[in-house]
Amino acid sequence: MCGIVGVVSHQPVNQMLYDALLLLQHRGQDAAGIATNHSSMFSMHKANGLVRDVFRTRNMRSLQGNSGIGHCRYPTAGSSSEEEAQPFYVNAPFGITLAHNGNLTNWEQLKVEMFKNDRRHINTDSDSEVLLNVLAHEIDEATSGITLDPAAVFKAVAVLHRRVRGAYAAVAQIAGLGLLAFRDPFGIRPLCMGVIESDKGTEYMVASESVALEGMGFRFVRDIAPGEAVFIDLDGKLHSQQCADNPSLNPCVFEYVYLARPDSIIDGASVYATRLKMGEYLAEKIRKEFPEGEIDVVMPIPDSSRPAAIQLALALNIEYREGFIKNRYIGRTFLMPGQAMRKKSVRQKLNAIGSEFKDKVVLLVDDSIVRGTTSREIVQMAREAGAKKVIFASAAPPVIFPNVYGIDMPTRDELIAYGRTTEEVCREITADHLVYQDIDALKRAISDVNPALTSFEASCFDGVYVTGDVSQAYLDRLEYARHNPKVAAVEDTPRSQLNLNLATTEG
Repeated sequence: MCGIVGVVSHQPVNQMLYDALLLLQHRGQDAAGIATNHSSMFSMHKANGLVRDVFRTRNMRSLQGNSGIGHCRYPTAGSSSEEEAQPFYVNAPFGITLAHNGNLTNWEQLKVEMFKNDRRHINTDSDSEVLLNVLAHEIDEATSGITLDPAAVFKAVAVLHRRVRGAYAAVAQIAGLGLLAFRDPFGIRPLCMGVIESDKGTEYMVASESVALEGMGFRFVRDIAPGEAVFIDLDGKLHSQQCADNPSLNPCVFEYVYLARPDSIIDGASVYATRLKMGEYLAEKIRKEFPEGEIDVVMPIPDSSRPAAIQLALALNIEYREGFIKNRYIGRTFLMPGQAMRKKSVRQKLNAIGSEFKDKVVLLVDDSIVRGTTSREIVQMAREAGAKKVIFASAAPPVIFPNVYGIDMPTRDELIAYGRTTEEVCREITADHLVYQDIDALKRAISDVNPALTSFEASCFDGVYVTGDVSQAYLDRLEYARHNPKVAAVEDTPRSQLNLNLATTEG
């Protein structure tokens, strides 16, 4: 999960990209970068850190041009090294920069193909650099030395779709020519487009979430369709084409549960409205499990669970109270690398109001339970604040499978619900009772808001990987690499030289 944005304007875009990245900061707090295009030349600055810390006045002045792309990173594949901050750049053909949200499931195999067949060197362990080089190679093949036009761009993206597997929403600049945006054929990661009509003509913005468009004054037009590519030339003319053979829309349900801002609309469904619906369905289940009057108060775990908790309390006619105060200057703990960092940050991030807990049976509502670190700490804080009994409710089902499409939960042994019953998880987080949302109810919560959404990427809950290429062997190898990073790094070189099949597309 990362945040991406691209702009074609009639005025300098550096400040516009910076402000849009601030609106997408919730999607990644590890690194940030901006690349602009001016007179067929690129200017770029990127580094580790939050958007506000990466860019200084001198950096902003260097980012000249009326078109550009931006990225805020949440690391999954690869590492947190500054070299893997985005956008990435290649100088041929034409000169291309790219920013990517998602995760490629066959990037290692593609890296070998790049080296042996395409004569391209990949300098990092980032799947995004692989994606850029595949795009660059296919554009080179499509143009064959002639001038680039939209038809050649779409031909290149069509071949890219056939070569690349996994989740990817991307924005790319082609020097002196325009902005390209495309989305994988399954539509897993979000991407939308907006416009502004000025006295100089139409200006376009493409971004991960509609909140970035609206916050910058752009009118939301539509989501980019699965498999679709959009090319906007520097004169502001838009071209679009479906480039996939059999596209289907399967948005990631975790976007609605946690990742996206509640004021965004993703694939026609308001994130806020879907979270209200999650609260309604969760209330139905709690009503069956607990007698009326047993629960004294409903409290959210700030912030993403608040809509579900409000609607749940309303449906059950139970008092809703804010029992935890959030420190706004601590980032999202889910995005932080390492269990120790997450555990330490929980108590820095949240503080309990003792009077709201004392001698009460408290129902705590969270958006999900992934590793259990945060949940355990929060239950302990509620007890220390004087709660008589702590009931914990999750607006999402148990997370029992790794996500390989851009969310940092790749190993099963890190998931608290993997191999455990609900009762065992309840004991692990030290709650008195635990209630999970049902998977069918979660999907209905989204479909109720937009009935056109009938299929979802919900692999972390149901183990169904929509791209069809994720095998048990692939998951085992991911876990081995995560637990043995030094060994995996050493082994990677001979595998590349020998061009062995890395088995990323089995199954």
